[in-house]
Amino acid sequence: MTTYHFIGIKGTGMSALAQILHDSGENVQGSDVEKQFFTQAALEDKNIPIFPFSEDNIKENYTVIAGNAFSDDHIEIKEAKKQGVTYYRYHEFLGEWLKQYTSIAVTGAHGKTSTTGLLAHVLNESFPISYLIGDGTGKGHVDSNYFVFEACEYRRHFLRYEPDYAIMTNIDFDHPDYFTSINDVFDAFQSMSDRVKKGIIACGDDEQLQQIQAKVPVVYYGFDDTNDFQAQNLKETEQGTEFDVFVRNTYYDTFMIPMFGDHNVLNALSVIAICHYEDIGAEVIKNLYSFEGVKRRFTEKKVGNQILIDDYAHHPKEITATIDSARKKYPDKSIVAIFQPHTFTRTKIFLQEFADSLSLADQVYLCDIFGSAREESGKLTINDLQNLIDTSTVLELSHTDVLASHQDSVLIFMGAGDIQKFQQAYEEKVNANTINN
Repeated sequence: MTTYHFIGIKGTGMSALAQILHDSGENVQGSDVEKQFFTQAALEDKNIPIFPFSEDNIKENYTVIAGNAFSDDHIEIKEAKKQGVTYYRYHEFLGEWLKQYTSIAVTGAHGKTSTTGLLAHVLNESFPISYLIGDGTGKGHVDSNYFVFEACEYRRHFLRYEPDYAIMTNIDFDHPDYFTSINDVFDAFQSMSDRVKKGIIACGDDEQLQQIQAKVPVVYYGFDDTNDFQAQNLKETEQGTEFDVFVRNTYYDTFMIPMFGDHNVLNALSVIAICHYEDIGAEVIKNLYSFEGVKRRFTEKKVGNQILIDDYAHHPKEITATIDSARKKYPDKSIVAIFQPHTFTRTKIFLQEFADSLSLADQVYLCDIFGSAREESGKLTINDLQNLIDTSTVLELSHTDVLASHQDSVLIFMGAGDIQKFQQAYEEKVNANTINN
């Protein structure tokens, strides 16, 4: 029996995939940097060994899976190729593994992690399933009926997959270090649609998705009355959002989700559509109401009389949606955005759009740009963004105590880098002051 060795096991997709293989009875281990990541607690809970990077980790009978963040000159990747062991990149292995199940890919520029989590939650209430969520959560089952997984468009990695179904939430221009234009992104999704075997669930309110030419049936969902699945009569309550669903203009049922914002209703509507298509009853689908969320997607914590929210939003549209959700959930509180841009390329391309979306908050704090592994520096600085937002201030990690001045407010820490360290530093200062007082 082979041992699966994951190079970069703490990555969100890698961590989830490692858990799936472990739960399916496979021998799993991995390696990574020794820095603490939010993904590793689940690995440690399952006693999956994690080693520091070393060529000694590679053994001749291993199957090696390498994270896409690492280049071919990485010490372990070079050793794996030198020894000639069975070797895959993450997306290559996932493409092979999912073939044994009825697979549902969830893809789109925005909303795929939350939608994958929602769908996994609903199906998991009734079936043995496997799922891979982009927040590092994974679960495997030897008798899985379904395999629900997040499929990322970056570098066209999702073209390694041939899913039975695909949920497509939207098409938008992002990852400007790879994609050249919205047309380039569309071309990738068009190619992805050609690989789907049974059906596509697509947001019909998205103009780009309306142009997809598919070889399989397409079911559209959204707010417009031209959609096959339409949400109407949205009502916000203290518990979340209630809405009616119409299937081809005929009332189907009423659903409740414990979230706020139109984007969350659309995510839920896509789940309702795929379940209906698979003849899963409304009573099962109504388990939407007990969804507890995914990591780093509007994750809330109460500190004193402040609400602290940790969110992965790193694109202007995601920032707008997150601030909108906070406004709807906490209409009587001021909204403070603490934002760390992710990659110099994205910040430069969307500089004005970032300014416009962040300006929807009452106060804005900006953290230095987080350079990714693929681009560590750029001529752009955080001051270029700060100059476009009248209500903004540059926040230093050592001066997070300034956030204490925003009493009875909602503080949203947003970004795809290490924005969590700013929230952690602030919480530590609040706790220290509480103890001293």
